[in-house]
Amino acid sequence: MSIDSLDARLITALAATPRAGVMELARQLGVARGTVQSRLDKLQARGVVTGFDPDLDLPSLGYEVLAFVTLDITQGRLDDVITHLRAVPELIEAHSTSGPGDLHCRVVARSNQHLQQVLNRILEVSGIERTATHIALTEQIPTRVLPLVAALGEEDESSLPG
Repeated sequence: MSIDSLDARLITALAATPRAGVMELARQLGVARGTVQSRLDKLQARGVVTGFDPDLDLPSLGYEVLAFVTLDITQGRLDDVITHLRAVPELIEAHSTSGPGDLHCRVVARSNQHLQQVLNRILEVSGIERTATHIALTEQIPTRVLPLVAALGEEDESSLPG
């Protein structure tokens, strides 16, 4: 299941003005309010649009350090480790991975000293065999999805009869 060019335009408009209401989005897109509401409802039902959370600048909240931590997990202990990691608020993302390491985690901290405390807390659960930590120096490309959305919208338009 993909998105069409109107869905792509709607997602782009939402990203540009996340606090806009359905009427404003309809005006921006030049379509009926009902069309915008219906499209938005379908995008949410399909799990394409998953939320309307605010984007937060973590350094502005005092979390100046970003690190990527790879965890090697003992066979059969993944569920225990995940349950433990959910209780660590500074661990903001975790993915199971292939290749070296079993989990790749994104962790934030207020300082390098605080990062050490967070890592110690992560290691409190049995089942973690080894960790590798990489501290991010600068963000070169922020998390982004709009170029992908635009490409999907363009694919839809190129499939139209010309």
